[in-house]
Amino acid sequence: MVEQTAHRPWPLPEAPWVQAQTWDHLLFAHWRVDHDALRAFVPAQIPIDTFDGSAWLGVTPFRITGFRLRGLPPAPVVSSFPEINVRSYSTIDGKAGIWFFSLDTSSRLAVEAARLVYRLPYHHARISDRRRGDRIDFRSERRGARFEATSGPDGPVEPAEPGSLEYFLTERYCLYTVHEGAVHRAEVHHPPWPLQPAEAEIRENTMAPVALEGEPLVHYSERQDVVIWPLERL
Repeated sequence: MVEQTAHRPWPLPEAPWVQAQTWDHLLFAHWRVDHDALRAFVPAQIPIDTFDGSAWLGVTPFRITGFRLRGLPPAPVVSSFPEINVRSYSTIDGKAGIWFFSLDTSSRLAVEAARLVYRLPYHHARISDRRRGDRIDFRSERRGARFEATSGPDGPVEPAEPGSLEYFLTERYCLYTVHEGAVHRAEVHHPPWPLQPAEAEIRENTMAPVALEGEPLVHYSERQDVVIWPLERL
């Protein structure tokens, strides 16, 4: 996978990656949101990216499988668990990345490890994800944050074209966080997203920090293999 780099907007880090994981049956659900409304929930050090004048907020439920540290095989039981995250987008020093408002998972170990190592706002939640044919029933619940949806593909794989909204929302190769007042970045690598048009029935969604209006823009991806580098202070 790390040999496939022609699609990347900047070179891979020289240092070795430290962890790998696979993301299965992922739904991208995106809403156009007001930049100023979102600004109230993002630290001042983090610029908010816009596309055609609008900020975007994404809710992405999926399942992590094959989680492993470099040089080790996936550990039994703890290497697979469902997750849902809420995200927006930021570019710093020319590197387009992701800003997470929250990440919820059923794995307490993942919550504690990610909070410690990547300083990300992980939460433990009661989550279930069940496949029915080509549809995924996903449900997540913790205090003040609930999500329930059924989703699946609704068309062939169509990789995002550079310059398109789909590319803006998905082809990002780092994440940002703020710790002790300083911005940190972790580099990420994966092949281009194998996006498909999606169908999604979202029955409940109280995950976002701002009001979400209208129907979301939805995409589906069956699988994505990912490697991640350590967090670095900018």
